[in-house]
Amino acid sequence: MNNKVNLFLQQAKQWQEEMTLLRQIVLECGLTEELKWMHPCYTYKNHNIVLIHGFKDFCALLFHKGALLKDDKNILVQQTENVQAARQIRFTNVDEISSLKSTIKAYIFEAIEVEKAGVKIPMKKTADYTTPEELLEKFNSNPDFKAAFKALTPGRQRGYLLYFSQAKQSQTRKSRIEKYLPQIFEGKGLRDR
Repeated sequence: MNNKVNLFLQQAKQWQEEMTLLRQIVLECGLTEELKWMHPCYTYKNHNIVLIHGFKDFCALLFHKGALLKDDKNILVQQTENVQAARQIRFTNVDEISSLKSTIKAYIFEAIEVEKAGVKIPMKKTADYTTPEELLEKFNSNPDFKAAFKALTPGRQRGYLLYFSQAKQSQTRKSRIEKYLPQIFEGKGLRDR
């Protein structure tokens, strides 16, 4: 048991009992406990297998390579359409977790086997994402902006492409691009400060 995870659970304002039970189940599977991204994370030979995290309406066990699991019980959830690899099992109470204990363990052991096999998830490349017309227009009118955008890391580019594309109206896409223009010139991502 990791003392940082002990502190995390002690300070949890919501889902404390549920996350404590999930922790117990995961530790019974022989994984190493760490605190990563401010959440309990469980690894096999330094490779992330599962993470415990809480949200407003549920707590979850996130499988880092969940897209590769068989999901015989059909309980894995893709958080959003843009999440490529990770999948969650969501819980709203301790009884749900208790009733699924053997299934949770089976999924964890399958995830460990996936990691042992070295299976990789084919990820979409930045070029596979749709570039909104408004952004292409901005590239054409401002070559320095295009160069600044292309100089961003692929992850930062994807973040902007997704954010700009989510707007339903052209004017909203244009205003988002204008708003983030200075940040892109600074080489920062959507959520960077």
